[in-house]
Amino acid sequence: MPKRYAVFKPVKPNRCRIYHDPLHGAISLFNGDATEALLIRLIDTPEFQRLRRIRQLGPASLTFHGAEASRFTHSLGVMAVARRAMDALEQHYPELRSYRSLVLVAALLHDLGHGPLSHTSEEIFGSYHEAWTARILRESPGLRSLLLGFSADLPEQLLAVYQKRYPVPLVWQLVSSQLDCDRMDYLLRDSYYTGASYGHLDLDRILTALRYDSPSQQLVISPKGQAAIEHYLVVRSLMYSQVYTHRKNVAATWILRQIVHRAQNLFQRQELIVDEILGAWLGTKNCNNLPLDMYLRTDDVIWNYHLQRWQFHGDAVLADLCRRYNDRDLLKAVSVSPYSAPEQQVILNQVKRAIVALGWDPEVYSGLSHSQSRGYTLYQQGILVKLETCLQDLSEVSPLVQTLSRQHRQTWLIYPREVEAIVERCTA
Repeated sequence: MPKRYAVFKPVKPNRCRIYHDPLHGAISLFNGDATEALLIRLIDTPEFQRLRRIRQLGPASLTFHGAEASRFTHSLGVMAVARRAMDALEQHYPELRSYRSLVLVAALLHDLGHGPLSHTSEEIFGSYHEAWTARILRESPGLRSLLLGFSADLPEQLLAVYQKRYPVPLVWQLVSSQLDCDRMDYLLRDSYYTGASYGHLDLDRILTALRYDSPSQQLVISPKGQAAIEHYLVVRSLMYSQVYTHRKNVAATWILRQIVHRAQNLFQRQELIVDEILGAWLGTKNCNNLPLDMYLRTDDVIWNYHLQRWQFHGDAVLADLCRRYNDRDLLKAVSVSPYSAPEQQVILNQVKRAIVALGWDPEVYSGLSHSQSRGYTLYQQGILVKLETCLQDLSEVSPLVQTLSRQHRQTWLIYPREVEAIVERCTA
């Protein structure tokens, strides 16, 4: 049997491959163009097709029922936005055309290393999709051969882009920065699929505001586009507060974390039967050291299969947690951010005593979950405005962005609905 990575769909010369996207319309790739022919073949690799089986927003579909888009659709979208950005920039700066292939390939493959449940698995297992993307570029023979066949330097150039050390900053800034094609697509896409209308942004105006500063080789914006960029940052801040850190998402992630911890303990005691794929995850202390082929075999399908099975396991706690997740009978989450840390602990202790009275494990069914975010950070390089005489960070010329730069901390109390009366009394 031929190697799985060596099987590619034939692409006829001078034919167009079209991907119909709900946001960007028809994303057309022309096989007669060398760069776009490479993109077609990269999309057809098993490594990229795997992203169809990983949800963009992890367990957020339990909160927003339409949030079932995949990393595959997002990655295509990022590439489409990057192509539009390069089209706009090349009109004013023809010297940037030599970077077009690198930008488009980097945009397409930027999420290649995502694990199951997207960012949720990173929170639980400490695995980093950026590190896995690098491993895939180095170790996947089929994908690597496509890149090397296009250019002997392309794999290392991609690593330099992802690690933000490519000598022309604009190239990596288009892929990963405070104003990148990744964020533009996921804000639009996540808004669309969650139904959160405040996630809309003016993509056309943002792209026309992009500029290139030749002396520093950086991506900058025109002062005329400042309002569109401010709106984009407000949108991002709202999406974090209203979607990404929604209390139901916090509760769902808490249950998944408890499921994994319980499953790991049972697996170590040989009281849990799993397949070889999930056994590799549960049996290691560092998931970043998994064999690459085992990591690439893992997706949401594998995890959901086991979550379905475990709700009938003999361990009552594991079975109950899996049932709660599968049936969306989640734990409750209420913000206790207005209280001081000692006051939060007092509330939690009272909740734990009530849970013990029910005969449940308080460490499993209650706790404090913390999150923090900023609407704008320097993130290695902020958003620079190209003024007549200098470059200036957007936060220095915009009072609105200065406000968004403040850190927002949130603390959630996790508890079962059976003790809700106690929580209401403690937080009244």
